[in-house]
Amino acid sequence: MITTDRMAAVDANAAALGVPRKQLMESSGNAVAREVRSLADPGASVVLLCGRGNNGGDAFVAARFLSTYDVTVQLLGRPNSIRTDIARENWTALETAEIPTESVTDAADLSLDDPDVVVDAMLGSGVAGALREPERTAARLINESDAAVVAVDVPSGIDADTGTPTGGADRAAVAVDADRVVTFHDEKPGLEALNAEVTVADIGIPAAAERFTGPGDLRAIGRESDSHKGENGEVLVVGGGPYTGAPALAARSALRAGADLVRVACPETVAETVRGYAADLIVRDLPGDRLGPAHVDRALDLAAGNDVVVLGPGLGDGDGTGEFVREFLSAYDGRAVVDADALRAVPDADTDAELICTPHQGELVEMGGETAADPDERAALVRAFAEETGHTLLVKGARDVITDGDAVRLNRTGNPGMTVGGTGDVLAGAVGALAAVTDPFRAAAVGAYVNGRAGDSAAADLGDRLVATDLPDRLPEAMRDA
Repeated sequence: MITTDRMAAVDANAAALGVPRKQLMESSGNAVAREVRSLADPGASVVLLCGRGNNGGDAFVAARFLSTYDVTVQLLGRPNSIRTDIARENWTALETAEIPTESVTDAADLSLDDPDVVVDAMLGSGVAGALREPERTAARLINESDAAVVAVDVPSGIDADTGTPTGGADRAAVAVDADRVVTFHDEKPGLEALNAEVTVADIGIPAAAERFTGPGDLRAIGRESDSHKGENGEVLVVGGGPYTGAPALAARSALRAGADLVRVACPETVAETVRGYAADLIVRDLPGDRLGPAHVDRALDLAAGNDVVVLGPGLGDGDGTGEFVREFLSAYDGRAVVDADALRAVPDADTDAELICTPHQGELVEMGGETAADPDERAALVRAFAEETGHTLLVKGARDVITDGDAVRLNRTGNPGMTVGGTGDVLAGAVGALAAVTDPFRAAAVGAYVNGRAGDSAAADLGDRLVATDLPDRLPEAMRDA
């Protein structure tokens, strides 16, 4: 099963791997044509009702593979309004090949003339809201006909994730009642609820597009145009004491990764130094030179006003710090990214918090997990440990492993220059910012991807001689999906 959002990401990742979308459309259209051929003999009449997006483009391709049938392609809209280049190219190919085409802009002009098969390629997955005209009238005509109905990817008017009409509770909502559905790469969750035969067509998307992080994973990360201060995340970094750079790096990274407000809670002895790293940081100083049990209540008060806590950068392993982490996590029930020395206290903490732990392999073993040299074996071991603990894990390495105990993603961005100190703090801050606006697993996967991408950008300019401060300012560019 794959959701609509995830399918869009995988599709984009496939393109980034060098599989052209045009090639995928060719394979999709061929799969639709095969389904039509399984329903009707050569010479049968086939009407393909097509939208102006890639769903319609799949049907334009299918029409070329149905040369022995009496085919008519009806475009719902004007050809110059076809939304993608590859769909437009395939429409032009139909016209050049003199395959019968019609452009319908008025619902009153729609007719089906009793075909043997109707292909519904009006609207694909990811479309919200009730059907509008002329799609609404077209759906009614399809449902009233005696033709066998083949839907491309999902019947128009049906939510691919839920199987319910996209019009929601609107009693007048209309959706195509398909006999068969040809969906691509993997079944969509909502198709199980339909009274239709579902075919899952392999269209050549490589497994790597789903297994590895890629630019498609960035699709769901962005700001609403009308958002206000604080709506894109508020992050509290808790750390510092023996080290000042680590919490500052994590905080600057969180800002560059999109958080609106970032605060740092650190010992008063280093507060001024942390403030000096960037004017954008809001620093809350705590008494003393190390964080210990006496600071738990104040840290919890500060955490309550934030979406996510990043716990551990620069905290050190002195007397009382482990107890501070355990007591904090035991009383905290929010979302936290746990890194560095704070990771040691996680196994002993009885917590209701939603944790994203970011250990390297040595720290993973200290937490009670296992690792292996073989990447696939290591991924399986990390997944099992995440399932056992209930935490989301981002295990750093040449290939990062990200898992919530169910799904697993690998990340291969990054380079040997990133073995210098501080890059893990940048990663923790980026994951913290992302965890404020999306789920922990996606935050960890995207965080690993963009942190490595920022490091690769720095390496392209500087070679292997990187320092961690080279990374935060490169995060905005790394988070572009194009």
